[in-house]
Amino acid sequence: MGGGLSHNGAEGHDGRASPGPRSGAAPFREERTSSPEELRGEGLPTGPPSRGVAKHAGTICIKETAPGRSLPAAMENHASTFSGGCEYDLEKRISFLQSSPNSECQQNLPVLKKLSQNKKKSLSLSSSQLSSWPAYTPGQVILRNRKPCALPERQWTTKDTVSTSVAKPRYLEDLESYLRKELQALDLTKGKVQELKLQPYREVFEFFMEEFTTYKPLLASIKNEYDLTIAHLQQKIHSLEAVNAILVTASDQCTQQILAFQEQEKIEITQLKKDRLYLLNHIDKMKEEKISLETQVAKMRKSVAEEYLRYLNECDARKLLLLDLNEMYRLKEEMKLTNVQEHKEEDTVKLTLALKLARQDLTKAQVDLNTMRANYGDVVPRREYELQEQKYNNLAEQMTVLQKDFNDLQNEYDTMLEIHKQVAEERDQFYNDLISVQRTSTPRPQWDKCADVIAGGAERWSALSEGKTSDQLVDVLLEDLGAGLLREKETFVGKGRNEKVPIYLRCDGLVRNKKLTKKEVLAILREIWREKLASDQQKGKRSSLPEFFLTFFQRKYGDALAFDWTYSIYETIKLYRSNETMSLFYHILIGALDEGVYHAHLQQLGALLKELTAADTANTGQLTREQFVLVLKSAFPLKTEEQIQELVEAAGYKTEHDTIMYKPLFFEDEEGKTHLLAIKLRNQYVTEKQGYLCDLQNELGALMEVKPDDLRTAFCTIDHGVTEQLLDYYISCAFQVPKEQLDPAASIPVDVLIQRLMTADIRRQGVVSGDAKYLPSCTTAEDADSPANV
Repeated sequence: MGGGLSHNGAEGHDGRASPGPRSGAAPFREERTSSPEELRGEGLPTGPPSRGVAKHAGTICIKETAPGRSLPAAMENHASTFSGGCEYDLEKRISFLQSSPNSECQQNLPVLKKLSQNKKKSLSLSSSQLSSWPAYTPGQVILRNRKPCALPERQWTTKDTVSTSVAKPRYLEDLESYLRKELQALDLTKGKVQELKLQPYREVFEFFMEEFTTYKPLLASIKNEYDLTIAHLQQKIHSLEAVNAILVTASDQCTQQILAFQEQEKIEITQLKKDRLYLLNHIDKMKEEKISLETQVAKMRKSVAEEYLRYLNECDARKLLLLDLNEMYRLKEEMKLTNVQEHKEEDTVKLTLALKLARQDLTKAQVDLNTMRANYGDVVPRREYELQEQKYNNLAEQMTVLQKDFNDLQNEYDTMLEIHKQVAEERDQFYNDLISVQRTSTPRPQWDKCADVIAGGAERWSALSEGKTSDQLVDVLLEDLGAGLLREKETFVGKGRNEKVPIYLRCDGLVRNKKLTKKEVLAILREIWREKLASDQQKGKRSSLPEFFLTFFQRKYGDALAFDWTYSIYETIKLYRSNETMSLFYHILIGALDEGVYHAHLQQLGALLKELTAADTANTGQLTREQFVLVLKSAFPLKTEEQIQELVEAAGYKTEHDTIMYKPLFFEDEEGKTHLLAIKLRNQYVTEKQGYLCDLQNELGALMEVKPDDLRTAFCTIDHGVTEQLLDYYISCAFQVPKEQLDPAASIPVDVLIQRLMTADIRRQGVVSGDAKYLPSCTTAEDADSPANV
């Protein structure tokens, strides 16, 4: 704000007058010159010429009214007015400083008052000499301060340039002189230099603003905004300085703490190093002491061995000495007897003394003898000891072998007893069955009589009864008769809305019978399976078949007709139990089987077809018996030779034909009949599951209640190839809770456990390493579209 009032702002650039309007800039405002008489008529003071100030691109345009006219006498009044304006501006500046929140400005207030008093005196003396420039100049002068966004000077044309040389006005020179004096009078070594330098510029701007009364409000507002901004910035700087001081203090404290921690760590590291050296020295000392002790132990053992040998020698020497003493005693007695006669005339005193000495020797010898008996009464010769020890070791080895043989014989005996018990029970059972059959048996019925009552005659009955047992023929007959009765029904009675009623039968009133044929029901069941597989793959989890069964018909026929279809299909599939497709769907629908059994069967057939197709390198649809057997063993590595032979026979292999047509084995006709191979695979699966669960029950033993850990241990024992994923699936099926909600303390009876596992998809893995052959929870779209579903 002070820089805009310097002499550069008066002369423009390079000391020249500012040029006229340029391209891209707004034109200057032309003002009419007025005479003193016109000014008096308008109520304006005469004397100083009128001035017009135009704002354009950061410049101030001052125009004169009468070139060459002398200053009027009213200049003195104008000077007094200028002086009064200065006083007013000083009061306003002081009031603004008082209202400003900046404490530093308030501290500088006495200095400003003193400076303003001196300036008022100097300006009052020079006010009569101020020039009313540019009133005396013949032309007009534009003080240009080009904005940064204005065009450069080289783009100005010669037509737009006004070459007018004007001398610097007296008023401007006085202001510049006053500014230089004030700047020179400042003491820049004390206080804040920038604020002291700003004060003279403020005063010059206020004088300038008082002089141009027309633009005084605008200039005053500009000045106030600058002052407010400066005060705001100073206040912000002051607050930031306080924050900076706090940060510096905190930084110093943190640095001191870090240094203290480092010193403490250095001390601890030094102490730890000393402790380490001390412990290393202590370890070395202990090692040396250990070596020394080992040396001493070796020496002691050697000395003990030598002492033991010496002791044995001393023992033998003592024994020999005792023998010598006894012999000498005997000889002495004999000598006494022989010499009695010779010494009859001997002195009695001498004999008494000899007797006393002999008694003392006898007492001493008796004491030594008792001591030797006490010390060596239990000692045996070393040779005898070694012989006895060798004999004992041989007997112990023989005892171990005999004990092992005895245990084996005991186990075999227990096994034979168990087998004998089972054989006896089977014998009794067979005998009872024989007695029962003999009592209740009737002549074999003549099934050919049924051809007269079955629709289609003898030809249809022959096709239905081919390869069927009596029990199966009864089912076929009941199905045919039941189908006729079912077609005669017009409606079904709803089973109510009780929670015990399945969701697909939960309705009231009468339900219409759709009278569906067997082919229509099979087509609907295939469609239900396809849509359910697609829905489960889209959702990422397997949904409940009863709920999807109802939802399928609600989505297709609406809620009003959905139960007509569910009741009709339910009664139909309940009737046709001999049909594999309908029977399997019915058992899954009522919850007697897990849905995974169906998907596992499809996956098994799909995998077998893939391997057969891969083995058929010529793509002829035929395989030899050897190739077919190899594929079966590769696909079913756990099946026995008898089971493989059954599958080969079920595939239709005949000795007169060298090849087997494998593709027709996976077809299914319109009535749901599959090839004998698929039926045999399903029957073998049921048999294998029963054997697997029988082994599990035997492993559980006498347990009445089974816990999850017991079941897991039993599965791992009977099937080493079972994976953790399959174990979790089996345990979840047994306890009917998800893995996350399984309580380790929960228990269920063994019979309930076997019954639940019988409904699930349980199969023996038998693979020690590698992935399981089958994961119950996985069913791919490719497996779902296998030929067995066509």
